[in-house]
Amino acid sequence: MKSPILQTLPLGSPPWVTADPFLFCVHHDDKYPAGNEHMGPEASLDGRNIGQDFGGKDGWSMYHGEQVPGFPGHPHRGFETVTLVRNGLIDHSDSLGATARFGHGDVQWLTAGTGIVHSEMFPLVKKGEPNPTELFQIWLNLPAEDKHAPPHFSMLWSQDIPRLTFTDAAGRNTVVTVAAGELEGRRAPPPPPRSWASRPDTDVAIWTIRLEPGATWTLPPAKNPRANRTLYFFEGDALKVADHAFREHQIMAVQSDVALQLEAVGSAVEVLMLQGRPIGQPVVQYGPFVMNTRAEIQQAINDYQRTRFGGWPYKRDDPVHGREEGRFARHADGRIERPSR
Repeated sequence: MKSPILQTLPLGSPPWVTADPFLFCVHHDDKYPAGNEHMGPEASLDGRNIGQDFGGKDGWSMYHGEQVPGFPGHPHRGFETVTLVRNGLIDHSDSLGATARFGHGDVQWLTAGTGIVHSEMFPLVKKGEPNPTELFQIWLNLPAEDKHAPPHFSMLWSQDIPRLTFTDAAGRNTVVTVAAGELEGRRAPPPPPRSWASRPDTDVAIWTIRLEPGATWTLPPAKNPRANRTLYFFEGDALKVADHAFREHQIMAVQSDVALQLEAVGSAVEVLMLQGRPIGQPVVQYGPFVMNTRAEIQQAINDYQRTRFGGWPYKRDDPVHGREEGRFARHADGRIERPSR
């Protein structure tokens, strides 16, 4: 009988290997200390490579931040960023004048399209107590006809994201969080209109799956048998997939057109699933630009140098919002939205 597991790779340090239509996947899990008056860490930064701090010293990194952890203003063109914040907060600011604060289960889905500059800072808003921050950022490619779509982001607030609980015969639970796609008639909030995921036949799905110790759950087949499906076993002692037991964290490319039984062995287990019909076009990447040809990459560089994708209407490259500000999104057209809880 043919194995449903097509390929495996050690998970290793992020970014993790992805399959078309995805380009990039990174998992940040930082145990930040209490925040200081600037919403940076109330701790010494000695021994860190400030501006390029990815070492995880003391369980956390500053990344490209100098005062507040995160990623100050940087450009993108030709793809989308999907940011799933499991804990902590992100402050967003962009070259169109849009801003946001989101986290604690929220997802931001940004179509960079023809070009945008944005910053993604991790404000440590709690004084006197830790500020743990955990998130996935996933890059989803755009087909050639949408690489020059107008930039746009959608907020998928935590309250609107389906979380389905399944109980096995032994009474053990599996919780599936559906950030993209559909499961048992429950559909995630819509992505931006020009997203590859917005097309009805692409079957893009982004799920996190948490199995209690000993729990079993059957992952249903994809709706589109052409979809690529990748499982990232990133938390827990061991995971059994069909008849294969994995005691090391793994990336697994699996058949998408068959049901697949998962079982948590030992501790609770967590899995990220990325799925989608491949775009099947050439990918030429230069840092934050992803196009189809080298000439388009050169044009992206020229356009960014000439226009800065709209400029930067802020005093700092790493703006953050007020400590007491709640979760919100202010879009480029001035529209403001907030979660209801």
